[in-house]
Amino acid sequence: MQRIHIIGGGLAGFTAAITAAESGALVTVHEAHHTLGGRARTAEGPYRTNEGPHALYRRGPHWTWLDRRNLLGPTTGVPSLEVTRLRFRHRSALRRTPPLALLRLSRRSAARAPADTDFRTWATARIGEEGARAAAHYTAVALFHHDPGSLSAAFVQERLHRAGALPPEARYPIGGWAQVIDRMTSRAWNLGVRIETASRIDVAALDTLARTGPVVVATSLDAARTLLGDPALTWASGRTALIDLALRTRRGDAFAVSDLDAPGWIERFTAQDRTLAPHGEQLLQGQFPIAPDESRTTGTARAEELLDLGFPGWRERTVWRRDALAAGRTGAVDHPGTTWRDRPAIDRGNGIYLAGDQVAAPGLLSEVSFNSGIEAALLALKSTENPTAPGTPIDLKRT
Repeated sequence: MQRIHIIGGGLAGFTAAITAAESGALVTVHEAHHTLGGRARTAEGPYRTNEGPHALYRRGPHWTWLDRRNLLGPTTGVPSLEVTRLRFRHRSALRRTPPLALLRLSRRSAARAPADTDFRTWATARIGEEGARAAAHYTAVALFHHDPGSLSAAFVQERLHRAGALPPEARYPIGGWAQVIDRMTSRAWNLGVRIETASRIDVAALDTLARTGPVVVATSLDAARTLLGDPALTWASGRTALIDLALRTRRGDAFAVSDLDAPGWIERFTAQDRTLAPHGEQLLQGQFPIAPDESRTTGTARAEELLDLGFPGWRERTVWRRDALAAGRTGAVDHPGTTWRDRPAIDRGNGIYLAGDQVAAPGLLSEVSFNSGIEAALLALKSTENPTAPGTPIDLKRT
């Protein structure tokens, strides 16, 4: 039996590994780092941070897939009291409710939003320029892009509709995303998957692996482009200033603040999961998209403005802080005239398949990694049954 090789031990890689192993395939996961998880890692120590704000969406395909395999584990939503503490910066002031126009638009399905028109133009025609601007900025929580209004209307509206759903779709794994990865790792191990950490695959090693069976490259698109030597492996992504902050607890702090004057979001994650920080402290994580010509300090300055509004006295209460920049690591964005189908194809030919959050698969945020991981594994399995069989397009019902 041919062995299926998975390069990358993150969400996409383990989704592919489990899918293939459940069908009886021999599978090896090669992870370049000493730890597993990719961007789903959770930091060790007293502050259990993810790499940027993370959430699962209950209506997403991987929610059901994980739940059926008992891999989801305990999750939590936002407590009802905390929902009332969601705040919005609008017209430079902190407000309890967003503009009515934003709420109206968020109720619209994305089915009628055009892919070939930018969101700003489409939304302005329906709710006016100011409402369209606020709606575009609100979607930054699920886009990580500095100008959501310039993107495809269909793409942005799908994210607005889901991010603004009531009751909220977002759920949070207790203890951070590493808990989900740990359960997926155990599942893969019990299925007989061989897991090799500190196993960095270069071009020569890839050629050797490909001689023994199909290979799923479940890395970032930048890493895949270098490994496969394929300059066509490009797609637009975001560039985002990240901030992690531990504050001494104070009653009355906002649960989250959404910036409607510019793209940005900051959330108190200990509101839903007290295990993420020591007793008496609260953990905040935020993301502030910045343009290609802007520095990280621009995003940091905007973060601090939002903190001033939603978390009074935060400077004196800070016990730990970390700032970072995520460039091209926050998923695909679709410009007008494109959809997920136009992104780099999963089937690269010659037994090589691609998985990750910037490839041709549908979904919101990590759902793209999940869907592409399943499809890559199914195509790899098919190639072991019939090595000359061509790739098949992704089946949304099957995923």
